[in-house]
Amino acid sequence: MTKRIPVDFWADAETRFVQPYEAVKLYLCPGCNRDIERGVGHIVAVPKEAVDLRRHWHRGCWNGRSTRTPRD
Repeated sequence: MTKRIPVDFWADAETRFVQPYEAVKLYLCPGCNRDIERGVGHIVAVPKEAVDLRRHWHRGCWNGRSTRTPRD
């Protein structure tokens, strides 16, 4: 079972947009628990309080994270 992280945990995260040509690996988006395919631009977020919790998010999931709850 995965532990949910509060949405406000990400409020001060450093973010970077990964260009489609840079996206060479498959990632799991914590916002929707779906794959981010290779070649898809997305957001990398690194919480300032826990840099080891870097996560890759779909851009839509990142932008809507405060209005949705994560999928199980």
